[in-house]
Parts: sequence; structure tokens; C-alpha cells
Amino acid sequence: MHTSLPPLKIVRDGLHRATEALARELARPGSTTPEWSDMEWQLAAAAAAAHGVAPLLSRYLPWQEPAWRAFVRSQSEHVELRHRRIIELLASIDASTRAAGIAVIPLKGCALHAIGLYAPGERPMADIDLLVHEEDLEQTGALLCALGYVQSFTQWKHQVFKPTASTFFAGLGEHRDTPINIELHTRIQERLPIAVVDITEQVYPGTPTPGLNAYPSSGALMAHLLLHAAGNICGHSMRLLHLNDISLLATRMTPRDWNVLWEANSGKPPWWALPPLYMVSRYYTHAVPRSVLARLQRDCPTLLQTLSRRRTLTHVSCSALWLNALPGIEWSRSPSEAIRCIIQRFRPTAESVKERADMVRTQLWLQGQNWVTASHARRILTRLIRPVPRMDTLYAVRAAFEHFGNNRSSPDASTPSAG
Repeated sequence: MHTSLPPLKIVRDGLHRATEALARELARPGSTTPEWSDMEWQLAAAAAAAHGVAPLLSRYLPWQEPAWRAFVRSQSEHVELRHRRIIELLASIDASTRAAGIAVIPLKGCALHAIGLYAPGERPMADIDLLVHEEDLEQTGALLCALGYVQSFTQWKHQVFKPTASTFFAGLGEHRDTPINIELHTRIQERLPIAVVDITEQVYPGTPTPGLNAYPSSGALMAHLLLHAAGNICGHSMRLLHLNDISLLATRMTPRDWNVLWEANSGKPPWWALPPLYMVSRYYTHAVPRSVLARLQRDCPTLLQTLSRRRTLTHVSCSALWLNALPGIEWSRSPSEAIRCIIQRFRPTAESVKERADMVRTQLWLQGQNWVTASHARRILTRLIRPVPRMDTLYAVRAAFEHFGNNRSSPDASTPSAG
């Protein structure tokens, strides 16, 4: 993908405007079609794809620009077709684990679809996340291999399995034939940014049965969504889709459901839940009860709370074009933790080095990029000299410019995916 781009400052500013416009409109649809230039529409498409909301925008946003409508409509069609494949795969996993006597909990997107928050074609799922008990991990992995999967790599949070015959699609957004990876978890946890928050006990059902199981409550699902969102905000990888997930689930929550947050992590205060709920409240103004925010404010560190009030989605997502030198340091809960965070940025652990190597090997948008294969010292030096753009963001922007350039004469052409 070698499409030339406008000056990066123009890309940066355009992504910011587009992202904030999409966030406002998804929360409160109904505005007239913006009078944007071709470039601004292309950047809006890049933002919509990167934030996972193009299919939703097809159904809920009335903007009538022809090329935009063709793109988001195509995305909805691809996601609906891919959803059918995911449902079939989940049925096979259910049958296999039921026969083996293994309890499995489908997480996040699968659970949101299962309770009817989304219709097929509205919410993309990059992969299937499954939670299993530690003692069932090896056997579950073997069952996945029997279903045509192979272990791709292991990170501290999960094992990743991919289909044995995987063909990746380079392009903008979702594609019906994108391989369905499976992430196998034994814990539900995040590093924020160093200390680990673990809520597995609240997410795992009290009396699980063999096969697929649901979360024990809406509160448990919300706790997981918020912890996942907290990790993404901390790492500057938040998505508009995550905000929409939380806002929709919040409308179903009772006071008892919200109390689960305080029961998670062995009863420790859920300080980490406030920043994502602040972000949701910025756009979905009536989704989160004020009483919940007030209760969380007592637990959240002052600096993190203050910064979280001010930040927009762009600030903590891939829509912020420049790489952040110390992402998440404001989440540190003590000076010693902040120091550890700084040290690890300059002297990464062996685990971090391995994770980076796995990402470079398996993520399409990192292929052929000199920046990601440069030495750690060179990357640090480069950041000291000039701003460095995010590779995932540039990939989406280039894909958008290439897609709209290639499809001007055929606006209904289906859109290949970046995976």
C-alpha cells in the first residue's frame, strides 16, 4: 500500500475533526450531511474503520454523501456475513467443549450479541475471546486445533489461535472472509500501566456448565467492558465502538448491577472504571447514572480523574496521529510505579520485546515498516528529534485514500479488510 498522503499535519487535524464528529453523531444521530471535501470524507472513513463503527453508522447515521454511503453500507454487509461464520464457529466450540465437559465463557462482543444489544451486521468482531479455567487450558487448545486452528503466539493476557489456512485481506475496514482468530484467556486482567487489575472471579460464572456459558450478570459484563476500556485508554488505543458498547449496556443496568463493580477485584475500589465512564458520559450524556460517577470519584486518583475529565476520544485513541512517549503514565498510583513505567519505556522487559516481535510477525499493518523493526535505541532517538506517526493510523488512512481512489467509478464495490 503505497498511496501518497497529504502533509501529516493536515491528516492529524482531519482525523481529529472526523473522529469527534462521528462520536457526537453516533451518540445523537440526526444532523445534516457535512459539507466536507473528498479528503475529509476519506479521513472520516479511515476513522470509522479504525474505530469499528462503520457498520453502525450505516444504520444510524443519515449522512447521504454517495461514496460514504456506499462504504458504510458495504461494511455492514461484510460484517453480517462474517457474523454468520462466527455463529457457526461458536456452535462448533459449544458442541466440542460440551462433549469434553469444559465450561467456556464467550467474552465481550459475543456476549453483547447474545443478549441482543446488537443485530447481525452492526458490530464487527475482530476475533472470538473465550475464558476457560486454568486447568482446562491445554485441553481447550487441543479442541481448537481439532477444529482447524493452530496456536499463533502467547502473550501475558491470552493465547492466540488462528485458522490453519489463513489469508489476510489488505484494505479498509472489515471483510467477510477475514480469518476468525480465537483468543483464549484464563484470567480477565489489565496492566494499568504496571500494576495488574484482575476481575476473573466476578466474570466467571458461579456454577458453570459444560459448553458455552454467559456472564453471571450484566454487572459482570459491564465490569469487563470497563476494565478492557481502561486498558485501552491507558495504552491510547480506545475505540468509539467500546464507548457505544458501554452506553448500550448501561441502559439495561440496575443499581444492583452497578454494585458488581465494587465487588470485583476482591472488593478493591474500582478506581479504573471512572475514566472510561467519563469518556462515555462526554458523548452519551445520559447513559451513566450520576450516582455511579459520584461514587467512583471517591476512589479514583486525583490526577487521573482531572485528566480524564478533559480528554476526548481522539486524545486516547489511534485518531491521535503522533505516538505518545509515555502512554498511561498518569494511571500510575504511586511515584515508584511511575518510575517503573518510565524505566520500562527505555529498557523494555524480555516479555515486552517478545510481544513486539509477535506483533510485527502477525499484524498486517506492521509489515514492511522500517520504524517497527528499528532498534529500540533508534526509536527513542527518533522520538526525541521529531514526532512519529502511529503505524496503525497511517495504515487506515492510506487504505481509505486507496479505497476511494480505486472505487470512484464503482462506489458499490465491496471493501477488503485490514483484519
